[in-house]
Amino acid sequence: MSASAPSQRFRLWGLLALMLLLALGAIWLNQVLQRATDDYIPRAARTEPDFWVENFSYVKTSKDGQARYHISGQRLTHNPRDDSYDVQRPVVNSLVSGRAPTTMRAVRAKVDSDNSKVHLYDDVHVDRPGTAGSDPLHLSTDYLLVLPDDDVMQTDKAVDITIGTSHLSGIGMYANNATREFRLSNRVHGTYQSTAH
Repeated sequence: MSASAPSQRFRLWGLLALMLLLALGAIWLNQVLQRATDDYIPRAARTEPDFWVENFSYVKTSKDGQARYHISGQRLTHNPRDDSYDVQRPVVNSLVSGRAPTTMRAVRAKVDSDNSKVHLYDDVHVDRPGTAGSDPLHLSTDYLLVLPDDDVMQTDKAVDITIGTSHLSGIGMYANNATREFRLSNRVHGTYQSTAH
């Protein structure tokens, strides 16, 4: 009995060592296979928003560091799939020096990943106060694309514009504040009332 006890202990320790080696080998093999699978089978792209900000506010600057637009809203949500942002109740204020400030409001907006395009949707309103050289302006539409870097606003939807006491309406609009170019595309109607007495 005493002679077989050491051999049984030796067998027991040998089995434990073998089981430990097998367990470590299985863990190593699992890690190798996992790395190989990740290299050849990409993980599914994340589609759910990965962060959001309540009552946010930020300033978009030009390449020379000058403030161009101040954008705020009730909620900003980041979409990792295309690196875009959804905004609830956006308010966009132009901050271009030497021009009357323009305020744009909508129910919702989508901002592209590089902030070069701001899509305003649903009950869109644009207001610019009057100055010594220009009448007040009010514009309303269901959709407006704003290109902040190019100082352009455009839409393919119906648009209603009031400038002072004059009124314009049509479908499809292009307005370039930098070049002062303005176009209405289709079904254009207008009334002009002179303010001179």
